[in-house]
Amino acid sequence: MAASTTATTHDLGGAALPPRSPVIGWLAVVAVTLGIFSIVTTEILPIGLLTKIGAGFTVSDGMAGLMMTMPGLLAAIAAPVVTVATARIDRRLMLCVFMILLAVANFLAAAAPAYWMVLLSRVLVGIVIGGFWSIGASLAERLVPAESVGRATAVIFSAVPLGSVLGVPAGTFIGDLAGWRTAFIAMGGLTVAVLILLLMVMPPLPPRRTTRLTVLRGMLNSVATRFALLLTVLVVLAHFATYTYVTPFLEQVTDVSSGLITVFLLVYGAAGILGNFLGGSLVARHPRATFGTAAGMIAAATLLLPVLGQWKAGAIALLIVWGVAYGAVPVSSQTWFTKTSPDTPEAASVMFTASFQATISLGALLGGFAVDAGSPSTVMTLGGMTAALMVITVWAHHARRLTWPDNT
Repeated sequence: MAASTTATTHDLGGAALPPRSPVIGWLAVVAVTLGIFSIVTTEILPIGLLTKIGAGFTVSDGMAGLMMTMPGLLAAIAAPVVTVATARIDRRLMLCVFMILLAVANFLAAAAPAYWMVLLSRVLVGIVIGGFWSIGASLAERLVPAESVGRATAVIFSAVPLGSVLGVPAGTFIGDLAGWRTAFIAMGGLTVAVLILLLMVMPPLPPRRTTRLTVLRGMLNSVATRFALLLTVLVVLAHFATYTYVTPFLEQVTDVSSGLITVFLLVYGAAGILGNFLGGSLVARHPRATFGTAAGMIAAATLLLPVLGQWKAGAIALLIVWGVAYGAVPVSSQTWFTKTSPDTPEAASVMFTASFQATISLGALLGGFAVDAGSPSTVMTLGGMTAALMVITVWAHHARRLTWPDNT
C-alpha cells in the first residue's frame, strides 16, 4: 500500500489558484524550467571541465570528481531539511532565494584561488539543488490549467537532458575557448537572468500543504516506495560512477581531442532529449519495461565502451545509446515515486530528489576511487555491472507478479 498521509500533511487551503492568465502561467513554467536547466548545468558542468580544473589546481581526476560528489551529498540532505524548514514560506520567494545562491556559487567557483573554495561553492550548489528541485518539480499543477499539467511537467523535466545537450557542451566549449573560470562566470550570468524572469512572471505561491518529516517517514513504510528507491539508487549509481569520468575516458582511451569532446557530449545530450520524451510517453503505461530497458541500455553502453570505445565511431554510437537511455531515467524515477504517494506531490519530489542526489554523490565518489586505482575503462565495466543488476531486479520484480505500484 502507498504511504498514508492523512495525519502528516497539513492543508493550508485557498492557495492553489493558478495565475489569472494562461500565458503568464506558461511563462512561469518556462522560468522554472530555465531554473532547473541552470541548476543541472551547474551541477554537471565539471564533467566537461574535469581535467582542466584538476590540472589548474594540480589534483587527480578522482579528487576533481569531488566537485560532483559534494553537490549530490548536500542536495540529499537539503531536499527534506530545506523543504520542511521553509514549508510555510511562499514558494515563489524560495525559488528566487535559491537562484541568488546559485549565482553566488558560480561566481565563487570562477574566482576560487584554491581548490577548497571550488568545493565550498559546490556545497552551495547542493543546497540549491535540494531546495529548488523539491519545490519546482511539483509546481506544474499550480501554474497551468489541469488539462495542461502533463505537458507542463514534461517541459519542466526537459531541463534535465537540455542541461546535457546545451549546458555542458556549451560550458566545455567556453572552457576550451576562454578557460574554465569563464564557463562558471557565464553560468552565473544565466542564473541572474533566470532570477529576473522569476521575479517578473512567477505568481505568489503561498504553501498549499506543509510537508513534514513524518510524511517522508510514512512513505518509506511503503514497499512500493522502497522498491522505487532501490531502482533509482542502482541505475543512478551506475550512470554517475561512469559518466562523471567520461571525459578522461574519451581522452585516454578513445584519444579524442578536447575540442572534439564537446561534439561528443553534444551528441550524447541530443540523444538524452529524445530519451526524455520517449520515456515520458511510455513510463505511465509500461513502468517496468521503460525503467528496465533504460538500465539495460546503460549497462550495454558502458560494458561495451572499453572494447568498442577505442574507436571514435564506436564511442559516439555507444554515447547515443547511453544518452537515450539516461534521458528516460529521471522521468521514470519521478513517476514511480509520484505513483506511490499521489496525494503529496511535493513530498514525492523530496524523496525523488534526495535519493537521486545522494546516489549521484555516491556514484561520483566510488567512480573516483575506481579511476584512481584502475582506469576509466575499469569504471565503465563496474558501472555496467551495476546497471545490469538493476535490470535483474526489475525482471525479478516482474517474475513475482507484483502489481505496480499500489499493491506491492
